[in-house]
Amino acid sequence: MNTAVYPADLSAEVVDGLALAGAQTSKLDELSVEAVAELDIDVLVVEAAEGAVRTLREVGRIEEVLGLPVLVVIRPEHFTVVESMNTEFVVAPADPVEFRIRLKRLVKTGDVEAILVFKDLELNPLNYQATLGGEAMDLTYMEYELLRFMVENPVRVWSREQLLSKVWGYEYYGGARTVDVHVRRLRAKLGEERSSWITTVRSVGYRFG
Repeated sequence: MNTAVYPADLSAEVVDGLALAGAQTSKLDELSVEAVAELDIDVLVVEAAEGAVRTLREVGRIEEVLGLPVLVVIRPEHFTVVESMNTEFVVAPADPVEFRIRLKRLVKTGDVEAILVFKDLELNPLNYQATLGGEAMDLTYMEYELLRFMVENPVRVWSREQLLSKVWGYEYYGGARTVDVHVRRLRAKLGEERSSWITTVRSVGYRFG
């Protein structure tokens, strides 16, 4: 994907996230509608640090005028600024894997994604919300990503290594235990009646549905 970044001097976490996403980057010396309009890019990445309020206001202007997807990295103290914006964001310091997932999804979707449904489970890819029997589920980001992958790819058995590469990314070195922990948490949150949706296939991995 062709990506413009601002500022040119990014944090190591964002640099790692861009590398994981396989992004081809162009560095911006200034952030403006005019500067961005000159580039042939799929997405704009902005790390809002110094002068964050002014930077975020310019981001809003770029989105409004150019209709370009933007991913911003912000600090918690700037939540109130982005609250009134539709901008996709990651909280600093950015987790490279989460950054990669959000960036690639932002470029891929562009349009509205359909809500994923399995029985009385619903997943909304636009706001990362999950409901079960009409009640909101309290999922972490990676729990949501794992559940989403399973709902999108039912019946087939996935090994722990495959799930690590598909959900966390090839460069993630957390090990198979990471998958087991997340599956255990998902089963607990699905509840006793629905935990069987995720089946353990001995010596292989997991199957959904």
